Amino acid sequence: MAGFETLLDRIVDDMRSDNGADKKLAHKHDIPGLPKTALEAFVRGLRGRCPSCGEGKMFPRLLKPVEHCPICGQDWTAQQADDFPAYVAIIVTGHILAPIIIFMINEIGFSMWTNLAIIIILALILIAALLQPAKGAIIALQWWMGLNGFEKPARPDEALAPKDGQNRS
Repeated sequence: MAGFETLLDRIVDDMRSDNGADKKLAHKHDIPGLPKTALEAFVRGLRGRCPSCGEGKMFPRLLKPVEHCPICGQDWTAQQADDFPAYVAIIVTGHILAPIIIFMINEIGFSMWTNLAIIIILALILIAALLQPAKGAIIALQWWMGLNGFEKPARPDEALAPKDGQNRS
């Protein structure tokens, strides 16, 4: 069987190397494009993906970003999100929980300790769920705007081209 497997491997390799057409298509498909807008980079970071290519994972651990994207090779060592993601997560959590707290206190007859326990548990869950997406989005915006040691990424040609007959002066 070993001889058959090697023969099969050779046939597959020969099929891939025909005129280099498959290689060009695979290479074009393997490297995703840069985001066209800051919003697209922001959403990629929010999803925990590399803002540059949108494919590589940004966080191998909870809040530690990768040094280099495994797909596009973008260097992320310059990021300095610091405490800003925590502030964003806390502010969003407060805005989500405020109406819930008001409803619980006014409409539901739980004791003060039950309300407190529910609020603390909800707050911890929301902050834990929002912290990594907030950090990814902030790193993406830093990269897009060229802040904190990042070089501004090249903008796609489509974003720079004049729209429908408008002249650039």
